[in-house]
Amino acid sequence: MKYYYTLPPLLIGVSIVLVQAQVVVALSSQEVENIGREITVRIVDSQNPIVSGSGVLIKHSGNTYTILTAYHVVKDSSKYEIITPDQKSNPIKSVKRLSGADLAVVEFNSSNNYKIAKIGNSDKATASTTVYVAGFPVQRGAIPNPTLFFNKGQVQANGAAQGDGYNIIYDNDTLGGMSGGPVLNEQGEVVAIHGRADEQTINELSQTKIVTGLGITIYSALRQLSAVGVDVGVRPPDVVAAAPKADDFFITAKEKKKNRDYEGAIADVNEAIRLNPNYAEAYKLRSSIRIFPFRDEQGAIADINQAIKINPKDAEAYILKGLAVPYMNVGKTPSRNQWIKDIQEQIADFSQAIKVNPNYVNAYLARGSKYYFLANFPEFKNTPLASEYAKAAIADYTQIIKINPDNPLGYKLRADALSNFGDWKGAVADYNQLLKLNPNVAADDTYGLRGFARWKLGDKKGALEDLNQALKINPKDKSLYGVRGDIRAELGDKQGAITDYKQAIKQKSSSLIIFLPIEFRSDLDYVNAILKINPNDAEAYKSARQIRFQQGKYKEAIADFDKVLTINPNDAEAYAGRGASRYKLGDKQGALADLTQAIKINPNHGEAYINRGVIRAELGDTQGGLEDLNQALKINPQDATAYNNRGTARYLSGDKQGAIEDFSQAIEINPNNANAYKNRGNIRAESGDKNRGIQDLQKAAELFQRQGNNESYKKTLQLILKYQ
Repeated sequence: MKYYYTLPPLLIGVSIVLVQAQVVVALSSQEVENIGREITVRIVDSQNPIVSGSGVLIKHSGNTYTILTAYHVVKDSSKYEIITPDQKSNPIKSVKRLSGADLAVVEFNSSNNYKIAKIGNSDKATASTTVYVAGFPVQRGAIPNPTLFFNKGQVQANGAAQGDGYNIIYDNDTLGGMSGGPVLNEQGEVVAIHGRADEQTINELSQTKIVTGLGITIYSALRQLSAVGVDVGVRPPDVVAAAPKADDFFITAKEKKKNRDYEGAIADVNEAIRLNPNYAEAYKLRSSIRIFPFRDEQGAIADINQAIKINPKDAEAYILKGLAVPYMNVGKTPSRNQWIKDIQEQIADFSQAIKVNPNYVNAYLARGSKYYFLANFPEFKNTPLASEYAKAAIADYTQIIKINPDNPLGYKLRADALSNFGDWKGAVADYNQLLKLNPNVAADDTYGLRGFARWKLGDKKGALEDLNQALKINPKDKSLYGVRGDIRAELGDKQGAITDYKQAIKQKSSSLIIFLPIEFRSDLDYVNAILKINPNDAEAYKSARQIRFQQGKYKEAIADFDKVLTINPNDAEAYAGRGASRYKLGDKQGALADLTQAIKINPNHGEAYINRGVIRAELGDTQGGLEDLNQALKINPQDATAYNNRGTARYLSGDKQGAIEDFSQAIEINPNNANAYKNRGNIRAESGDKNRGIQDLQKAAELFQRQGNNESYKKTLQLILKYQ
């Protein structure tokens, strides 16, 4: 059916938006999409094409076209250009922001003819009605010229405006770059302008997120257009004062939840349900708040079941129900069997979501993650059941790719799963596609993981290239250095391998072991790998002694220092380290000899002076101890440990005031020096200044507890009790 409009002579050559008063039959999704393609434009930063948004054509007068978009898309109007449906680029002529809302009107000139959007009745876009969102995603690796993204969904609420004027919520999936695009009803009419998407991560492992779109209704926009002198020929109905409706409370509840006002959110969503007992979205929202932060698991499940009872075709509700299952055991210690039972119950819920909506990506994400978890569960490891779960996980990730071949997440998840299960060839293919689609998606992990898979396939040079790229992006990853060291060793680059192993020892974080069946390698493993290549690597032995010293393995540490001194008899660090280890074993005379030798080789070895000073003081040579500690502070006047130890030596010599001064200086340099607070507090309380002494001891106890030093924490508490 077509509608023709007769325009008065004065308006010939001017196209304006018209409202259809007739009742019309809903168009097919394809028909609405075709309309969306004709009226939606792309707005691009001419200096940086990756920065982009969308807009909708709402008026044509002469050679001037007017676009309605989100203001945040065109904040810097001088840089942007309009790409029309025929792929023509047009510079922006003007930008006007609409007051009180994240909206703007943009003008550009063109002699070409483009279709103008029709305005729909946004008051009728109520909860559960179907809407479509159209827009152009931002430019990505494999999509240099993004095409229109068009997605179907349902309105969740349409009510009072909140921050930036947003007043309509819908569940359509959207992507970055679609801001400013039209929200269309089933007649292909604009009922809102899409502004942003709010993501709620509800399961980190599966990367499952509930996404809600937020927009501003077209009637709200029209009420602001006249203020900037834009007339599109449509007048919205007057705003009539009325009591807040259920949608209003739902929208404010969402906003309060986002701002962590959970009590306020619960109160508002309760009111929404009171006003509309069949408000399925409100039950879902209340369920999520009941789970966190209130831990009302029974209430949460009851709300989800009620939402499903109201709308059995709501796939998202089944996802939320499945994700709520583990919270039923929070605070308990479920058995392995109960754990497995819970996961299988979750899988059943996610499967029901898929049955309701076979194209629901979140359901495959959630179910695939559970299959993946079960495939790696210790009880199933290396059993036929593990193989079945692995295949099921990969099948779910494959389905994500089928639904949206341009979504990097599907390739990422499947590639990681294939790697974990040993299908290196398949993993490499998926990592290739992932990097093609989006070179910047966790690039260090992706290059590192692909490099590992290539290595397993025997492509050592390709693997090395990937590891080089991964470390260029993230030069602080322990596991990346470890794997590259292994590859270099196999390629015969012994020195390169040693360099990488030493770098691995220095780093703290590891990424690859999260995704791959790589056994955890300790720093000592890397030391042994170095010594396997070069048994005379003194630096490796030093690293070994540091590790063993920290582990309390002082005899092994001494053996490592002996090796170092065999290689280099003039290594001051080795003497200092062996001296510290001997001291820990109670061999103070041996420690004194080693520290003296370290100082002889390196007269500026501050640590050796500190340790020797402590030992001298403990052996009764207080004056000699003070001399050493004075020398340490001469070398480094900002050494808090030296001040703390000199304070102890002064205390032993009877100079309590000097000791307090040193402990105070140690605290000034390092306010978290618990020992200095403890020592100063003990002396103050012992000297009669109990109030300040106890304050110091309380601070020391607090620091010891925070630092996990339980033994010192308990001893400090005993001192506090002693002086109270």
